[in-house]
Amino acid sequence: MSIVTFFRIVCIILSIIGVSLVFPIGTALACGEFSMIPSFVIPMLISLALGAAAIFFRNEKRKFAISTRGVFVIVSSAWIAISAFGTIPLLSSGYVTGFTDAFFESVSGFTTTGASVITDLDVLPRCLNLWRCEMHWLGGMGVIALTVALLPLLGVGGFQLIKAETTGVDKGKITPKITTTAKTLWVLYVSLTVAQTILLCIAGMDFVDALSYSFSTLGTGGYSVSNAGFGTYSGAVEIICMVFMILGGINFSLYFYALTGKWSEVRKNSELKAYAGILFMAMLGVTAILIPYYHSLGQALRFATFQVASLMTTTGFSTADYTQWPQAAQFILFALFFVGGSAGSTAGGFKVVRWIVFAKQARNEILRMLHPHGIFTVRLNGMPGRKDLVFSVSAFLFVFLALVGITAFFGTLAGLDIVTALSAAFSMVSNVGPAFGSLGPTENMHLLPSALKWWYCFAMLAGRLELYDLVIFFLPDYWKK
Repeated sequence: MSIVTFFRIVCIILSIIGVSLVFPIGTALACGEFSMIPSFVIPMLISLALGAAAIFFRNEKRKFAISTRGVFVIVSSAWIAISAFGTIPLLSSGYVTGFTDAFFESVSGFTTTGASVITDLDVLPRCLNLWRCEMHWLGGMGVIALTVALLPLLGVGGFQLIKAETTGVDKGKITPKITTTAKTLWVLYVSLTVAQTILLCIAGMDFVDALSYSFSTLGTGGYSVSNAGFGTYSGAVEIICMVFMILGGINFSLYFYALTGKWSEVRKNSELKAYAGILFMAMLGVTAILIPYYHSLGQALRFATFQVASLMTTTGFSTADYTQWPQAAQFILFALFFVGGSAGSTAGGFKVVRWIVFAKQARNEILRMLHPHGIFTVRLNGMPGRKDLVFSVSAFLFVFLALVGITAFFGTLAGLDIVTALSAAFSMVSNVGPAFGSLGPTENMHLLPSALKWWYCFAMLAGRLELYDLVIFFLPDYWKK
């Protein structure tokens, strides 16, 4: 892969992000925030110019394969580039000072983590808050998937790039062509966003807030548009957002199967069953623990279900300070940091399907003790999984825990207590957002040392790209010819 091809692909991806700035520009015009328009128009024009030049100077006559090394370089570089691009409106607006804070906010946005360094959301222009939430939406489904969907003539192996960007164990196509698959998933994503926006408007939100929260919810990000969060809205708003958080944590391929009448694919999906089961049991357990705390079944159910849905889907919204809850309830919530949503969803985390693999392999090992000569396989969705599946998931677990451990250690070096450092490490790598201790749901990241913020940026990007895309650059073998 030539350096020209590399820059050409990255520039095209940036141009797609640039086009998306039409939403905050429209919001600035509608809300009379005219002084903010240059903060979005200038980066939009720059990105469009780069994209136009990349397409104009294209000299490849056909698609070509990208080497394995090239895939990692392109995907990692593209995500770093769009994170840097996202800082431009934040910095030029004057509401975020310093490149470190702006980059942290942008990375947290695009990786759908939702950890913020902004201390007062109420003073931000509405167009800037919309942009923060829109970053969640763009990063949730994947900017490379969007690029492949919109520009099938990109001239590269789109399937290779999407495989490196998407999450989960099985990264396949739901349609014969990867371009059609990408388009289908994005149409479903947009449709759900429109549906939630309409429902939130009916529930009493104005259009800008409804669109912002829809971006943030379906992207399972967690950025809010005011200091009060959901406190200024009705209970119906909480229910709507909770439902769509849960929907965002489901593999989007299942929506396609449901709409095309392939219900058998939905019914036999092992991960969906486990996802629903874990979610229900966690909600039930936390509710039972909170009944004496709130002295009300209704209050306990309301706060428990929302917090469980928010943390398991790695969205990070909060309607209560769960760090004040009984320890048993906090334990369940902390365990959800390590579970995450479904593969192929917008949620982060370890992914439910990987826990299914471990559980099935544990059962097989027990059966093998009873039947030493028996042959046992890990079956997913009623079908036997590939032979190396357990090895692959085990290796991922090791890298996941290693990165969490290193991140937690750096947190303690920066002065965080062990509980805060460890929970924040899980939060960053799993793209959750809030943590426990001094970085709980009512706290902020702005006082953290700059060096720790930069490491957290790396942890968030690594978590969003399934670890290997960034970690591989630290292996000496990668640099060997």
